[in-house]
Amino acid sequence: MVERRPGGRQQLPRPASWRELDYAPWDRLDTRALSDIDAVCGAIARHQPDEALQLPSSEANPSAVLVPLFVADNEPRVLLTRRSDSLTTHKGQIAFPGGRLERGETSLQAALRETYEEIGVDARHAHVVGELTAHRTISSTSHIVPHVVRLPDVPTKFSPNGEVDRVLSVSLVELIRPDTFAQEHWVFPDREVVVPMFYLDDETIWGATARMLQEMLLLALTR
Repeated sequence: MVERRPGGRQQLPRPASWRELDYAPWDRLDTRALSDIDAVCGAIARHQPDEALQLPSSEANPSAVLVPLFVADNEPRVLLTRRSDSLTTHKGQIAFPGGRLERGETSLQAALRETYEEIGVDARHAHVVGELTAHRTISSTSHIVPHVVRLPDVPTKFSPNGEVDRVLSVSLVELIRPDTFAQEHWVFPDREVVVPMFYLDDETIWGATARMLQEMLLLALTR
């Protein structure tokens, strides 16, 4: 197995039975597209998620996140946040800015509003690229629609609110490094799941955010 980067303080709820897998879904793919923001955005724009999967069930909490892409030092990067340790759900986890829909909002409007409230980034004039497949979280019963946007400039000024400990960005190429990406096979009494995760030098990305990142990377590499 490849020696992993240190990762962060995030606690992974691994079951008693689990193992690390020794492959990545892009092992045999040409990964040069991840260095081209136009190629990445074009692939996502061509993706059409199943409309039925984008709609929340009656018991789910409709939510949305923003997946902000931008270019810095000639590299496509993605903006992320570290949630505060004081929150009741998903505390300390790496996440995209976002939250629950307010009455009368679309999921895109909610994602843009929450991004401004959480980190002070006004993305209303960003180029809307497209949607990723919606995700359902178990602990908060949230139905999350991810909206990918391309920011016109490198974000440099942030105003994190009480929900956010820090703002960070990662290059897309970095995310597929063998010492960064890992997959684990988790076995529960009622199901088995493959869990993607990304080990950074000081944080570990897992859960719904890691699944969204993996989908976005694969779209960029296969379309």
